[in-house]
Amino acid sequence: TEGEAYINEASMTGEPLAVMKSAGASVFAGTVVEEGSVVIKVRKLSSDTKISKIIELIDNSENLKAGVQSKAERLADSIVPYSFLAFGLTLLFTRNVTKAVSVLMVDYSCAIKLSTPIAVISAIKEAADDDVTVKGGKYLEEYALADSIVFDKTGTLTNAEPVLEKVIALGDYSEAETLKIAACLEEHFPHSVARAIVKGAADRDIDHAEEHAEVQYIVAHGISTTLHGKRAIIGSRHFVCEDEGIEITDEQQAEIDEKSGACSVVYLAVGDKLTGALCISDPPRPEAEEAVKQLKEAGITNIVMLTGDSAKAAEITAQKLGISDFRAQVLPEDKHRYVQQLKEHGHRVIMVGDGINDAPALAAANVSVAMSDASDIAKETADITVRGADLTQLAAIRQLSEKLMHRINSNYRFILLFNSVLLLSGAFGLLQPSASALLHNASTMAICAKSMTPLEDKKRKKRNK
Repeated sequence: TEGEAYINEASMTGEPLAVMKSAGASVFAGTVVEEGSVVIKVRKLSSDTKISKIIELIDNSENLKAGVQSKAERLADSIVPYSFLAFGLTLLFTRNVTKAVSVLMVDYSCAIKLSTPIAVISAIKEAADDDVTVKGGKYLEEYALADSIVFDKTGTLTNAEPVLEKVIALGDYSEAETLKIAACLEEHFPHSVARAIVKGAADRDIDHAEEHAEVQYIVAHGISTTLHGKRAIIGSRHFVCEDEGIEITDEQQAEIDEKSGACSVVYLAVGDKLTGALCISDPPRPEAEEAVKQLKEAGITNIVMLTGDSAKAAEITAQKLGISDFRAQVLPEDKHRYVQQLKEHGHRVIMVGDGINDAPALAAANVSVAMSDASDIAKETADITVRGADLTQLAAIRQLSEKLMHRINSNYRFILLFNSVLLLSGAFGLLQPSASALLHNASTMAICAKSMTPLEDKKRKKRNK
């Protein structure tokens, strides 16, 4: 109802840069005022807020995720009656108690029931050693079987931390001089765009010692001061052009639009003339492109990026990372709906996100992953949490989960073959009951011991690091 402020809505909408809000605009509970102040009128009860609706979506998401561990237990339980049936048939046809008891000394359920949870627990511990928390074996199973992965952009594929990408010099000043002046003015204020400009100058070894008069700060608009006897202004296009009356020619605007791409632009004017423009972006994480490449090599054929950001920003990020399919300006419920549609079309989906707005989609996916700096709701909802900030861990989890499933399946085959040989040997009198029992229990212990060994080659992993 009153005031003006820049509101950081990244956790709700996925927009990485703060958004200007003035009287009459709607703001969301759970978002952050970066700069300025506002007086708000509450129009919804706490139960009707966006966050509450998101939590409701999570609660209503049906958890239909299968579990290899529970399957093994059901399989083992279902086999037990057949052991008694085999004992009875052997006794009936051979009339030999020794042969029948030899058959009874052997079954499949012991090894199946013991080896599978041991293999799962071993894999979860191995993941924990690599800074990955997995909430259960069924999530590793789904991860191994998945053919699609859906990424949130802001805060997941990017750091959600604005950086200075480009400086456009338009007047009598060079790019270095333009950045020096901009950093000199912005260093007084702690909002995210100002930090990006000051850091950009530091990264380029540009010293911006104070040379201006006292600055005048117009909240949520920009900064004005006097520099070497000339008026210096930095801020939004609205502030520089409309409020301060600086002329921006069509040629200058065309050049800025061409060079800035999907970046947000901060305008700088000195002496009533436009001097330059600073392009602020939210770039991908350094390892994001390699992570996407590794996931493709790991057999995940369908990689999608969802974001609440603009279509242009989404397209540029997708091109940089080699992602062919993306959706822009999507709301939390849209992300949830998209994941549901993928599942309805027969895909098994991994969802990777970090924000409040990602939580419904995380709940809907077959298996979900949250990064270490994710919101509390996202981490609570996710099935797997990567405690570091390295996206290449996603491919490492895929390798671990596939090796776990291979181990479980190879265990099944060994248990079936070895115990079948013991059963037949006992039925035909080739093994005494004591020998059958010894070999059966020894093989169970051996398969359990094998299930405890690491799935990944630790020496190779150290070399890769």
